[in-house]
Amino acid sequence: MAMELDWDRLNAIFKPRQDILDGIKRCAETPGKVALFNEIASHVHAKLADGGEPDAKRRKVQAGPATANGAANGGGGGGAAAAGNPADDEVLLCVKEISVSVPQRKKFELCLTQNFLYARAPGTTVPIQGMVYAWTDIDFAFYLPVPEKAQVQHNYILFPRGSTIPPKSGPAVEPLVFTVPATAPKEGTIGGSEAGTAAAVSDTYKGLFHWAFSRRLRAAGNTDVSIVSSDPSKFHSMVRQPHRPNEKAVHVGGFRGSKDGYLFFLENGILWGFKKPLIFIPLRRIAAVSYTNILQITFNIVVEVFPEEGGSGGGGGDGDANDEYEFGMVDQQDYGGIDDYVKRNGLQDRSMAEQRKGKLQLAENKAKKGADGEAADGAAGDGMTELERAALGEDLDDDEDEEDYDPGSDDGSDGSGESSDDDDDDDDDDDGPGEDDEDEEGEGEGEEEEEEEEGGEQGPGLSIR
Repeated sequence: MAMELDWDRLNAIFKPRQDILDGIKRCAETPGKVALFNEIASHVHAKLADGGEPDAKRRKVQAGPATANGAANGGGGGGAAAAGNPADDEVLLCVKEISVSVPQRKKFELCLTQNFLYARAPGTTVPIQGMVYAWTDIDFAFYLPVPEKAQVQHNYILFPRGSTIPPKSGPAVEPLVFTVPATAPKEGTIGGSEAGTAAAVSDTYKGLFHWAFSRRLRAAGNTDVSIVSSDPSKFHSMVRQPHRPNEKAVHVGGFRGSKDGYLFFLENGILWGFKKPLIFIPLRRIAAVSYTNILQITFNIVVEVFPEEGGSGGGGGDGDANDEYEFGMVDQQDYGGIDDYVKRNGLQDRSMAEQRKGKLQLAENKAKKGADGEAADGAAGDGMTELERAALGEDLDDDEDEEDYDPGSDDGSDGSGESSDDDDDDDDDDDGPGEDDEDEEGEGEGEEEEEEEEGGEQGPGLSIR
């Protein structure tokens, strides 16, 4: 007699999932597979009888919110995480076809319940591991424009406690980042028991999510969190946007290491996004800001951060050194706006601290100056900022280049790498009539045409730059 599937147990376990039952039926084509399915059914059924639900499912639900909120990773969640299984909560609002970029880049359904916000795959009812957020654990919320897009789009960024600054070691608690267009939600993409109420605010995704998030945060007692947006009247970039030239950019482009990204100078702190790892530094944790690696076109920003929330003065209180986060290749055009932001928020500028004096990139003949140290000491007390001195230095250096320029001098080099023997040969070639011409022209500023004639005598290695 052929072995048959134990449909009583299979139906008891997978009754809500007809797709799984159909898959088992299709795959149970050999006695060995039938026996395996029956063993699995027997094991799961026994676990359900002992504890009410499978161990794997119980671990997943418990670990999901804890990991997201930082408790499992020592992130210092601070608040009490909501208890219970998110999948058991009634879905008050479900928005489909949402493009999520962090923690995972994929389209999900976002579900809002009384206690949780979570993402799930389309057509399923189980929250995605690591994408479950208790309302009581949300620490910061933002609504910011997506840079360098021809069509207007915005990102929602929700930081749970312990996720604003990535840890130096161990697994990181990740925020939730998803993108919405400026258009209204598509028909049929909004569900849940509060879908009817939400219809009144669903003219745009912004209206929908601002209403829903604010409503759920207040209901959970998390009244300290509000959705922060960028304000062009308080900070905007001076760099023109080629894709939307009539719109002021509220971000500043830069690099952190080899990764490019964008800095947002907001009313409650500085945000770096939108690639992993995202960083948000609240104003209360910023110890100082410095400008370094000042070049002709770009400079770097170093933000010194207290190691603990609520730190002041010396930092963590136990001798812990402050952490530093450097953002490079920032356009010099944005220095004025960034410096105004630093001053307006009462942040300390440590650019001229003895251990971090900005390196001025002046003209090529800087090495010829013998008193670089004295010039730096004299500049320290002139009341000018580091970038202003750099800009002034470039103008002065252009004048010095003109004064130092001698068309008859052999000191310059065009980088051809010729040896001194070749130079001697050139000098011998110049001992003819060509040298008289050079002496006559050397008394004045020199004409380029005459110099080019000498270049014919000297050979192809030299040129006037």
